[in-house]
Amino acid sequence: MTVTVERGGRVTGKQDGAVHPRRARDSYALFLLPGAVAFLAVVIVPFLMNTGVSLTDWQGVGSPEWSGLANYRELLDDAEFWESFRHSLFMVVAMAALPTAVGLVLAAALFDYVGKHFGSRTAAVLRACFYLPQVLPIAVAGIVWSWILAPDDGSLNELLQAVGLGSWRQDWLGDPDLALWSVMGVMVWVQLGFPLVVFMAGLERVDPQLYEAAELDGAGWWRRFRHITLPQIRPEIYVVLTWCTIAALKVFGAVYVLTKGGPGGATNVPSYFSFTTFFEKTQVGYGAAISTVLTVIILALSVIGLRLQTRAEDAEEGARA
Repeated sequence: MTVTVERGGRVTGKQDGAVHPRRARDSYALFLLPGAVAFLAVVIVPFLMNTGVSLTDWQGVGSPEWSGLANYRELLDDAEFWESFRHSLFMVVAMAALPTAVGLVLAAALFDYVGKHFGSRTAAVLRACFYLPQVLPIAVAGIVWSWILAPDDGSLNELLQAVGLGSWRQDWLGDPDLALWSVMGVMVWVQLGFPLVVFMAGLERVDPQLYEAAELDGAGWWRRFRHITLPQIRPEIYVVLTWCTIAALKVFGAVYVLTKGGPGGATNVPSYFSFTTFFEKTQVGYGAAISTVLTVIILALSVIGLRLQTRAEDAEEGARA
């Protein structure tokens, strides 16, 4: 400890070996540097290159020809482009809205009912079962579901036939009126486990005394869910909605494996539309414009989701204070 006496008799002390705050901040920045370099190389640079290509007329070979905003003006009048985004809204329902709502109810039931009456181990096993589709590669899950939904010898049609509902047999992935709904059903199954796990983790930080007090007051499960569970895990809800919405907008693997955008474009989504424009139509500049628009939309939704999450956290801290 180094002690110094200033004029006026004031004694100041300085701890030997203490780190200056500015040096501490600089040391923290060094730890962030590798991630920043990787983000620059993997995200920023490719995005800027893709944006540059979107301003050209290029078929992937030869020299690109500058076209300015022509690709974006063409997108505004492209009915197939807007149709693919309309399908994305359906995918947002299947991958964000429904899994969030169902996952929230299931998480509350597993935590507040199953865990108390059947034990935490039973709740953990059920949670793992719901989460299993998230572990499977989407290609594997898509192939399995294509077998289940096959029109001739698919498991679903065979089951309907076995229980006397043979008239309900359908070409689930080949009928333009059913294909999108079938893909949506598969994606609900795939996505449900993620919100469930996040919500159950969020419920772990809720004070158990709140539920005990509500039970003593005679509140049933539904009232405890509405007045305790929902307000307490509002930040997790925003995280799940943001994450799942982004996943829905950029969904590609399931559409590629199950339907390849068909039949007749009935399940085409922007990511798959960009892929076919790139590699099948070899309209690289136009495909890059589709990807750029999709990226900007995802970034905007991410910023909105983060702001909503921050407000929810601030409101929660204010309520506690």
